[in-house]
Amino acid sequence: MMVLNTPDPVALGAGLRPDALAAIELVTSQRWSYRALDLDIQRAITALSAQGIGPSDRVAALAHNSVYLIILQQALMRMGAILVPLNWRLSASELARLLEDCDPKLLYCDREVPPLPEGCRALSFDSFRTALATANPAARRPPGSASTPCIILYTSGTSGTPKGALLTPTFLMATAVNFSVLGEVGAGATFLCDTPMFHVIGIVTQIWPTLLQGGKIVVSTGFDPVETNERLGDPELGVTHYFCVPQMANALAQAENFDPSQWRSLKALFTGGAPIPASTIHAWLDRGVKLVDGYGMTETGTTLGMSLAPELLRSKAGTVGLPGPLTAIRLVDEADRDVPEGTPGEILVRGLSVIEGYWNRPEERARSFTEDGWLRTGDIGRRDSDGYIAIVDRRKDMFISGGENVYPLEVETALSTHAIVREVAVIGIADATWGEVGCAFVVIEPGARPDHDALTAHCRALIAHYKVPKRYEFVETLPRTASGKVMKHVLSKQLAE
Repeated sequence: MMVLNTPDPVALGAGLRPDALAAIELVTSQRWSYRALDLDIQRAITALSAQGIGPSDRVAALAHNSVYLIILQQALMRMGAILVPLNWRLSASELARLLEDCDPKLLYCDREVPPLPEGCRALSFDSFRTALATANPAARRPPGSASTPCIILYTSGTSGTPKGALLTPTFLMATAVNFSVLGEVGAGATFLCDTPMFHVIGIVTQIWPTLLQGGKIVVSTGFDPVETNERLGDPELGVTHYFCVPQMANALAQAENFDPSQWRSLKALFTGGAPIPASTIHAWLDRGVKLVDGYGMTETGTTLGMSLAPELLRSKAGTVGLPGPLTAIRLVDEADRDVPEGTPGEILVRGLSVIEGYWNRPEERARSFTEDGWLRTGDIGRRDSDGYIAIVDRRKDMFISGGENVYPLEVETALSTHAIVREVAVIGIADATWGEVGCAFVVIEPGARPDHDALTAHCRALIAHYKVPKRYEFVETLPRTASGKVMKHVLSKQLAE
């Protein structure tokens, strides 16, 4: 079996187009050519080696978007080490559990330091930037194996237990190729990057396709609808590509300076994270903007994508498109038999952009894949006569709030530790701002008084704010099956009525 070397789009760009602009950091106005970016990555290797980092070591990062976060990832990849970008929305206790799991040698942090596992040191992210200013570029090393993990991204399974997806350079390159083709990313592309880099879209999809094609990335510390509207219309930046979740697109449209007629260089707004109704696609097209929906996961990178042709966007609105060139898709029934066209089936994925497994979770690998290597997404799709796939349902019980996956079991576990809670069940309900939010059905202890504010404060100390229920229903009992399982469809029906 042939072993492929680690792909390195920055090193390639430094050779092919050394003086071309590769990256802009908006907060500092700093700019990097491909040659300068490549040299800073080599300087980072020197700085990381001085901190005792070597092959297979984990380095965690708890920081807002920055070109330096990309430099850190690329340097660790060249060293055969692993970046673990952490979700800064999480509570200190949640972060502590993830750090304990991945056991990093080092944590770079631009905020309050969470509890650290034994043997892990915390440094300010500014110290990483400063170290690069004085470090000499490291000597070039032979490229490593493309199958060696280089990023751990934490995602929750259907149980709500966080698990670290192992991303390899092969995964990164395959995602780059898939999105480059589906999203029409070329050498003249300029990608505005303000999706958080603790997500696969942030650390992979908005970075790797652009650098692979020789374009430039414009990095913002985070999303602000007014500032993003200005940047999309800034002729000096010339933004061609932008990725957001549907709630971000809505926020752009509601901002006071929304004027898509100024987005003259933008090819499309690319979205993911939740299905978009056909009527929404049509409304954006009527404004002159291509809102391009797609489908992917932390475990599969860019999987499905829409055409950028306006007529197909309109006629196929409500679907998430066709598979990328390095991805294969099956729709199957409960017996893993392929379903015919027009029949709903679970989406199975196979290809170079599918992870090999999870950090320290071999049982999850066995649970998530078929015996012949297809990843089970748990999502239900329907294929039309042209091969376009629509998502008709999502994983059981999970809901998406503001682009973030929320698993009710995790929320229920947090609520159940409050003294007044006897039983609890959480479901997702529609919300005009966030797409979906949590609704908790709570059975309280005899003699206790319902207290919405106390339960909210209790949850916020244990879980991320976006996971905290926005609505509480205090009930006498929860509907259960004969085996004791809560019938959440009954709860949904009660709300609807």
